[in-house]
Amino acid sequence: MSITIDRPSDIRTAPAARTAGCRILRRHTIVTTHGMDGVLLVAAELRACGGLVKEMAVDVREGVGCSELTCSVSMTAEEAAEFATRLRALPSVESVDPY
Repeated sequence: MSITIDRPSDIRTAPAARTAGCRILRRHTIVTTHGMDGVLLVAAELRACGGLVKEMAVDVREGVGCSELTCSVSMTAEEAAEFATRLRALPSVESVDPY
């Protein structure tokens, strides 16, 4: 078990820096439609995140309506909300849930 606290390392930092939070690995499960094409669309969007994606696993099965992609991405709490909103805008994404 690990505990992460979003706080600055130096209390004398500027107020804007205090609210920025820490960058930690955050796991998300993304449910997609359209089979492999839907998963590849999400993977392309994850690639646009640069080197922030640390893990990714995909489950695509023939004859099943939805596929699942699980990933760990290094981001702050604010970035996590933006990340989910960005992925939900893709036409093949059904849901984006924190793991």
